[in-house]
Amino acid sequence: MTTTTERPADHFDPDTRRVPPMGGFNATMLGIELRRMLRNRRTIIFTLVFPIALFLAFGSQDGWDTSVGRGNVAAYVMVSMAFYGAALTAAAAGAMVAVERAQGWSRQLRLTPLSPTAYIATKALLALTLGALAIVVVNLAGVIQGRASMDAGVWVASALLTLVCTLVFAALGVFVGYLVPSENAMQILGPGLALFAFLGNVFIPITQGTLMWHIASFTPMFGVAEISRSVLTDDLPWYAVLNAMVWLAIFVAGAAWRMSRDTARV
Repeated sequence: MTTTTERPADHFDPDTRRVPPMGGFNATMLGIELRRMLRNRRTIIFTLVFPIALFLAFGSQDGWDTSVGRGNVAAYVMVSMAFYGAALTAAAAGAMVAVERAQGWSRQLRLTPLSPTAYIATKALLALTLGALAIVVVNLAGVIQGRASMDAGVWVASALLTLVCTLVFAALGVFVGYLVPSENAMQILGPGLALFAFLGNVFIPITQGTLMWHIASFTPMFGVAEISRSVLTDDLPWYAVLNAMVWLAIFVAGAAWRMSRDTARV
């Protein structure tokens, strides 16, 4: 005679566990992350106020109606400031992992079926969304100011290309977020990106062939800035593409390395 032991109704059977679709990625989590970032006053200043202020400050000078490529100097400055604002906000979105680690949120997420790929994808989409917001507000400022001049197709293509370029700095933000304590992440990224912008031909045009230009060509913002303006300037140097690809690989590899070390602690 055999007896059958009935399992309690709340008994967990590991054999019945199913991995959620897309590794646990879902729009609800993305929406929560986006609302959390937009509640941060520092994010709003970096996204909506700072890039516009820079554009209006630089774009109010004389000589900005001079022709450049398929537009004028004002359009060149507008694309540069939109790129800088998007890079800053994308890096800030990526660096939020530092806060999540300090609060124990990332550890809690690793106890869920959410895969690392889905987690990184959420951060990338968050960075793109915030970067797009920065690009839109700077371009709207350019329209309202009325000095930026380029064809509509060039305008749209430049904005989209700038948005793609911000992924480099989203990866940088994640790398720094895993590398330093939460209270230091933006203190490093903010001044660091401003310095890279000065050295990388974003704020101040650097004459090609000079010593300063050769130094700038090795900095992280140089290549992506050239790419973001390439539709306007009608010029895309091979060394700019190489620079962007090398820095993207460095930041992604660094973020993956630090994330794997952080995950191993659980």
